[in-house]
Formats: sequence, C-alpha cells, structure tokens
Amino acid sequence: MRTPDLKRWREPSTWKEAAYDPSVRATVFQVLLALAIALLAYEIVSNTVENLRKQNIASGFGFLSETAGFDISQTPIPYTSKSTYGAAFLVGLTNTLIVAFIGIVLATVLGFTIGIARLSPNWLVAKLALSYVELVRNMPLLLQLLVWYVAVLRTLPSPQEALALPGGGFLDVRGLHLPRFTLDSGGAVLAAVLVLTVIGAWWLKRQARIDREAGRSAPTRTSRVGWALVIAAPIVALGIAFAASSVTYPVLGRFNHEGGFSIEPEFLALVIGLSTYTAAFIAEIVRAGLQGVPRGQREAAAALGLSRRQALRLVILPQSLRIIIPPLTNQYLNLTKNSSLAVAIGYPDLVSVFSGTVLNQTGQAVEVILITMAVYLAISLATAAFMNWFNMRTSWAER
Repeated sequence: MRTPDLKRWREPSTWKEAAYDPSVRATVFQVLLALAIALLAYEIVSNTVENLRKQNIASGFGFLSETAGFDISQTPIPYTSKSTYGAAFLVGLTNTLIVAFIGIVLATVLGFTIGIARLSPNWLVAKLALSYVELVRNMPLLLQLLVWYVAVLRTLPSPQEALALPGGGFLDVRGLHLPRFTLDSGGAVLAAVLVLTVIGAWWLKRQARIDREAGRSAPTRTSRVGWALVIAAPIVALGIAFAASSVTYPVLGRFNHEGGFSIEPEFLALVIGLSTYTAAFIAEIVRAGLQGVPRGQREAAAALGLSRRQALRLVILPQSLRIIIPPLTNQYLNLTKNSSLAVAIGYPDLVSVFSGTVLNQTGQAVEVILITMAVYLAISLATAAFMNWFNMRTSWAER
C-alpha cells in the first residue's frame, strides 16, 4: 500500500497556490459576505434615518417618558391615563407574560393528559383523545380565539342573570368574578414558612443523595419525618394565612359586579384558546415520546409486578422526557409568540398596547418595532435556556 506523500500537503507559498487552497477561499468568501451584510445594514440604517428626517419624525427613545394619555382595560400594575408610554409598555409586557405563563401551565397539563389518553387501552378514551387532537390542531388559532370569544363567552347571560359558581363566584358576559383574599398578618407567616420549606426540601434532597451514594436505600426515620414536615408545613401555613386574611365577595352593582376579583372575557378567551390549541400539539409529542421508550422497559416493569399506572409513572414517563422536552420547548415558544393574536379580540397585550396604540400616537415606528422584537427575542431565549437546563437535569433517564 502506497504511503501518502506528506510533502505535498505543505502550506501554500505563493498566491497562485493559495487561490486553489479550499481553506483560504472559504475565508475570503466569508469575509466578502460579512462586508456585504455590513454594507447592506449601513444602507438600510442610513435610508431609514434620511426618510425620518424628511418626514420630520424624531428618532430616539425619549418618547417613553412622555404622557400616554390613554387608558388600558386590564392593568395588573398601577397605570392611569397620566402615566408614561414606558408604563404602558410595562403593562403590555406584564399582560403578555401572565398569559404566556398560565397558558404554558394549562397546555402542559392538558397536553400530557391527552397524550397519555391517546395510548389508553380503553377504546373510547383513545378515540376521543384522537378526535380532539385532529380537530383542534387542524383549525386556525385565530378562528379558535374568535369562537371562544364571540360564540362562547359573549353568549353568556348579563350580570343581572349571572351564573352562580361555588364559593361565591359569578360568570357572565362581563367575565369571571371571584372572591378576593387579602393576606393581612398571615402573609409574612406564609412567606417565612415557604422559604423554610424550600430550604428543608433542598437539605433532604442532599441527604438522600448522600444516603444513596453510601448504599443506604431504605428511608430512615429522620427522612420520613422530614418529608412529612415539608409537606405538612405549607398546608398548615396556608390555613393560618387564610384564617388571618379577609375575603371580599363580588356583589352585583348597577352595571356590573363590584368587589372581589374580576377576570375579563378577553383574557379568558385568549388563555383558553392558546391552551387548548397548544395542548393538541403537546399531546402528539407526549404520545411519540411514550412510544419511543423501548418495549423491553414495559416488559421489565411488568416482570417486576408494577401495575400499568406505576410502570407509566416510574419507568416509561421518566425515560420519555429526553424525547419530549426538545420539541416541547418549541411549543412553549409558539404559545408565547401566538399570544400576539390577542389584538384580534381586544386583549391589551404587548403588541396591542405598544405596537398598536403607542405606535399610532407617537409615530416612532422604528423604535417601537425594535423594542417589541427585542422583548419577544429575550422571552424566547430565556424560555429556551430554561428548557435546555431542565433537559440536562433529566438526562439521567438515558442511563
């Protein structure tokens, strides 16, 4: 067998040899592409600045400190028409984050439930789950939001004929009205107990790892008592806090229910629509993840005497997380970005408040769009980073 002539692989010594060297040509092409992109960006920025100057439109972010002059229907943080555009931006951002967080939680719970039901041995349950997935995920999200808002929530009775709910709540065309709990002196007790519970749970987890590394798999009396305290302490603290709190129930006023805590129908329609739509995709991800676990794991669980539910909870589901989590991250990102469709039903999210009302009043289109894009980019990157960390934490399922 001929040995390669290593002298032929020397570094190019002349420009003619360098012109035919693949690494040199790749470097030159990348530099030229970077220069072209930089030139294109310069042209775009310069043309934008020139067009703004011709139209006498001021540039910069100083408009954020000016008075907004408009009201917002749902304000989780203090805001009035005399607040600034920056405060309006914070209101829209907060509304978007609230919808995204609640929607992700509800979609995850519903999606995992339907995904597990897709593999149920019960024929009716499996077919109902399949029908839900095929129906919901093949309909446009915007249409589903309009159905929930116009065809469902807007057909509810008037406040005078509101539907009474258990616990003192009411549901009508104006939204969902619930009792408001105000933690007075019990709030500090609850916060302190929750902090101590977190510290105790961390210490018990550390001790469990030490016992496992030492070969002591059986739980000791200390660990049993510790876990009982970790579970019981928050329950007792909640009881004490609610006992020391005051409750305000909603009552019917002249036009609407007053007092208590009210949830607007726009918020309900958006959360329900986003959750049910995303849950259909999560259900298919969960089904694929469960079916991706080798059949031998199910047989091993059955040989150990585990029931179907125990095998799913202790063997199948933990191993399927390595398959479920990566595509699940994409669905979380899609739900957050799809919340911008709230403008269609009048919910004051970031796009509706900032990229809608603020942009129309100030004319600062470039700045408003840049801020909106940066916010969604930051939310997406933060969500992806957290899910990647969680995926690394569950990588033990591969062993």
